Amino acid sequence: MNLNIRFAVAEDCARLLELINELAVYERAPEEVTVTLDHFTEAGFGKNPVWKAFVAEVDEVIVGFALYYTRYSTWKGCRLYLEDFIVTEAFRGKGLGKILFEKVIEEAKNGDYSGMVWQVLDWNEPAINFYNKYQAQLESGWLNAALAKEQIKAF
Repeated sequence: MNLNIRFAVAEDCARLLELINELAVYERAPEEVTVTLDHFTEAGFGKNPVWKAFVAEVDEVIVGFALYYTRYSTWKGCRLYLEDFIVTEAFRGKGLGKILFEKVIEEAKNGDYSGMVWQVLDWNEPAINFYNKYQAQLESGWLNAALAKEQIKAF
């Protein structure tokens, strides 16, 4: 297996969106992916980029990625937020997720972040087991809250 881990570039965005849709299907919410390719690309590589990502390529095909950004906590300061982390199903169990995840941890360390945070669905046992190998603190008691664009417009 010819593996390459590198930073994402704008030309990767279409493939990243394919993987995002795969993740959404796995997470039982495919209808929730509404971002367009243009918006996604602009948000990562436009005038004011808000995200970065590492991609995992096998034989020059992107088979996984880890997308992150800086989140500010009034209690902790700057934290690296891992937004999406996926290895396509055919390549799971081969160590690619470990390599990608540890690359993000390295980024948090090199960036002197006060920590690294992410979310995991409470039913996603393979992911929970993966994170437990790193002795991650899985918090209970917090509920996700959101307002959709339509709700904001109607305000």
